[in-house]
Amino acid sequence: MVRSVWKGPFVEASLLKKADAARASGRHDVIKIWSRRSTILPQFVGLVFGVYNGQKHVPVSVNEEMVGHKFGEFSPTRTFHGHSGDKKAKKA
Repeated sequence: MVRSVWKGPFVEASLLKKADAARASGRHDVIKIWSRRSTILPQFVGLVFGVYNGQKHVPVSVNEEMVGHKFGEFSPTRTFHGHSGDKKAKKA
């Protein structure tokens, strides 16, 4: 279900503080975040976020096409190791 328009996009308050501090300092460090549910805002463009996927922080460089999406979309939580029945196909 989609969030109501009148509420606006959801963003953690701590995430906004970290982004504003990084933009003000001018340093291009990775900003570690755990909020995968936060929406990417236009003021995040150009920053690099380390989005936690349950094991490690995956670096996500935000560009203009990502605005409106969630951070969790760019940090996969599962790794696909292939199907177990493909061993015969590899030999042939």
